[in-house]
Parts: sequence; structure tokens; C-alpha cells
Amino acid sequence: MLQYQAQPLDLAFQALSDPGRRAMVERLSRGPASVSELAEPLPMTLSAVVQHLKILEEAGLVSSRKTGRVRTCTLEIAAMTKVESWIAERKRFWNQQYDQLETYLSENSQEESH
Repeated sequence: MLQYQAQPLDLAFQALSDPGRRAMVERLSRGPASVSELAEPLPMTLSAVVQHLKILEEAGLVSSRKTGRVRTCTLEIAAMTKVESWIAERKRFWNQQYDQLETYLSENSQEESH
């Protein structure tokens, strides 16, 4: 059987596929937060939040450090930039495709009207 090794971008998109994890990323985009702060607005247990954070950390989107009894999480901008770049490349490609289609349709509609 072929073994599949997930790539960093795959892990990032898998991690971002969950609405709770996206909410955590959204909160962390405003600055570091403790696990308790991240858990507060979410309809899940603290244990579930910790499991979701582990997935975000494994994907490289979030890092955490423990000071005393408080674990503080931070968004990893470099990983988010890679996701953003991938999306921007797809957007550029499709915009070019639409531009070419628009040009083609415009040229053909002018030919038909003559």
C-alpha cells in the first residue's frame, strides 16, 4: 500500500476545515491568548479546545508556551502566509482564465454582429 505523507499545506487546510479551529485562529489573529481565553466563547469543553489546539500546532499554524500554569498560544504568521500565497496563486490563475474567456467572448460577439 502506498504511504501518504501529508505536506504542510495539506495539514494547514485540514486544520482550518473545522469552524472551531478557524474561530481560534481568528481570535489569535488579534494577538496571543491563553487556552482559557480561546475556550471561553466556544461551545466545547476545555479538553476539546486543547485537542483542537494540538491539531493547529501540528499544522504549524499556532505555537504555544507555558509560563507557570498558563499556556499562551500565538498565531504563526509564516504558516498563514503560505496558505495565503497558495490561495492568491489560484486566484491569479482563475482571474487570467476569466480574462481570456471575456476576451474570447468579446471578439466572437463582435464577429457575429458583422
